[in-house]
Amino acid sequence: MRFIHVEDGLRLRFPGRDAAFNEGVEIGVLAVNLASGRGEFTLQLCSATLEQARTLATQMGYRVHVVRSEEAWAEVIFLTGRRRPKLTLIHNQPEAQAAS
Repeated sequence: MRFIHVEDGLRLRFPGRDAAFNEGVEIGVLAVNLASGRGEFTLQLCSATLEQARTLATQMGYRVHVVRSEEAWAEVIFLTGRRRPKLTLIHNQPEAQAAS
């Protein structure tokens, strides 16, 4: 029996249910989160559902970023909207200091 991650601090388990049922519940939880329009959220998914999750998220306008992946589980961030590039401030040295 495995736990299904719903949100931070909330996991469910369904005793006596098979893996296909659990995977269906995970995709259902994902679909609800995607339909909510949240800009960013993180879920832990069974590795077996990762490809289906990626397809669903892409069709609903989300980007998928796998943060951590193990044999059985993957931690995935779902993002929507445009992301600004991360800019870095570089300090220029005055030419007098650079020449010496």
